[in-house]
Amino acid sequence: MERFGYTDDELLTLPLSYRPDLLAGKVALVSGAGTGIGKAIAVTLGRLGARLVICGRKMEKLETTAALLERAGAEVMAHAVSIRDPEAVQDLHRAAWERFGAVDMLVNNAGGQFPQAAIDFSPKGFNAVVDTNLAGTWYMMQAAARQWRDAGRPGSIVNIVAVVGRGMPGVAHTCAARAGVIALSKTVAIEWAPLGIRINCVAPGIIATEGMNVYPDEARQSMPDTNLMRRFGTALDVAELVVHLAGPAGNFITGEVVHVDGGNQIWGDQWTIPRPDWYTTPQASAFPGR
Repeated sequence: MERFGYTDDELLTLPLSYRPDLLAGKVALVSGAGTGIGKAIAVTLGRLGARLVICGRKMEKLETTAALLERAGAEVMAHAVSIRDPEAVQDLHRAAWERFGAVDMLVNNAGGQFPQAAIDFSPKGFNAVVDTNLAGTWYMMQAAARQWRDAGRPGSIVNIVAVVGRGMPGVAHTCAARAGVIALSKTVAIEWAPLGIRINCVAPGIIATEGMNVYPDEARQSMPDTNLMRRFGTALDVAELVVHLAGPAGNFITGEVVHVDGGNQIWGDQWTIPRPDWYTTPQASAFPGR
């Protein structure tokens, strides 16, 4: 059976592509850092010398990540917050600056969704996903930008989105939200360039984290066939790209969306719920439109 996610020891010992002191003296704020991709991003940044502010909804999960960062020798501040609350987001950013004097990079990883046919979405379920993935990401972006503007400092934002260019059946709500984040990022990359603020997006495809366990077995089993590499990616694949875009190597990159998806966006499809018979039988004569 496919194992989803890294052990804590693996996160601390997997070889990295960058020199160990690459981010020494930098401060990074990573949302959704308690599990999965966010946890891997935070630990990777910490192993490269950054000091970390990590946030998420559940303090117990953040404490696990914080313990890992301390084992890696990184200074860390953990802060429980709902990014759907703009006032709480502002408090988070103020607390981060009070603790470390500044924040150099923001990684918006927090978000969530559930697989369901779009026709069955309730208003509450749809709004919860959009409020978190779009509005919450925006609150984090704006709060960071205002801090950098007021301090006269540059900054870098990386938003973790999704491969939404051709749709993703089963998670239409997150496609709507992530497409909004992409358009928002491109727009404010223009507006905020005079402030020295760069904004880029990373779009992961199927990544082997514990988050995969929310999808039906049938969907998970078919997912590797949806990309050219015919396999799952890893959280480290995403984390190292974040390092590139947020760090010094990305100094001339802004307004971009970089896919980490094994070629899914040019070749495959990506169902997160079982395909209807219409897509799995040679002739779908039962389709009501025929």
